[in-house]
Amino acid sequence: MSDNISSSGDVSGEAPFELHYFPPDPDLADMVSSFYAARVNMPRFDEYERADRPQFRFVTAADGEYVFADGHRSQVCNANIVGPTSGRVRAISNCPTRMFGFGMLPAGWAALMGDDAEKLTDRAIDAADLFGDWIGEVAAALENAADAAEQLVIGNNFVREILKRNEPAPMWFIRTVDRWLTESASPQVPELVDATGMSIRSVERMTKHYYGLSPRMLARKYRAVRAASALARGEGLDAAALGDAFYDQSHLIREIKRFAGATPGQLGKPSRYTEATTRGRKELAGKVSPLVSET
Repeated sequence: MSDNISSSGDVSGEAPFELHYFPPDPDLADMVSSFYAARVNMPRFDEYERADRPQFRFVTAADGEYVFADGHRSQVCNANIVGPTSGRVRAISNCPTRMFGFGMLPAGWAALMGDDAEKLTDRAIDAADLFGDWIGEVAAALENAADAAEQLVIGNNFVREILKRNEPAPMWFIRTVDRWLTESASPQVPELVDATGMSIRSVERMTKHYYGLSPRMLARKYRAVRAASALARGEGLDAAALGDAFYDQSHLIREIKRFAGATPGQLGKPSRYTEATTRGRKELAGKVSPLVSET
């Protein structure tokens, strides 16, 4: 394991890349997957992020871009809202920078945006377009915070404020989908339809609304990123109950490369970013949803 990364504690060292994860306050557990703070101490950062949940990110030096799976490019802003992603995302920073952000679970995304998640799948927008000058005040407070603990207080309070915007999401449906995604290495759509008691068309409409993807794509995404995370942590797929989740080796390679941005072989020697991401999320086990800590 590299000595130049870290995944818990304060972000204040001189390693080329640092990433630290923190669970949200208990009252936000249905809304936020985790908070995180990162520092890039290198002239250029260029990495593939795995397919993921929506993100809200504050960046101190906004000189970079996101390149999504469909080729769409979005410039990095000081405050970014990144929608749910259907494949790997190339994240680029052309200068040293710091970042504080949080992932949004479906209920949090619905409370923030109040609209179909699918409309922002594989897209990013400037949060200032929604919140105006106030978002700059929040960014400044985070940048001037004395340490990660102070950033977390600001971050949790910020989330409480912005997630008042819209109606609550149907938690029974979200919990059903999350169980479906976590209880099987290869979730099958008919099982989700049976569990909800709804028609396939209604299930598809609601997963697109809250997760940004159809049930079939959602199952593929989480199957692949769970396998990729296990490989990056040095775990065998059989040990992680994923050995039979793919048809064959070529299917495994294709899916992991599409959703995680690397081949299984490359994940055996993960980059600093990939190692910090997978290790940091795993360390949250028991504090956040398994859908977060295992992927």
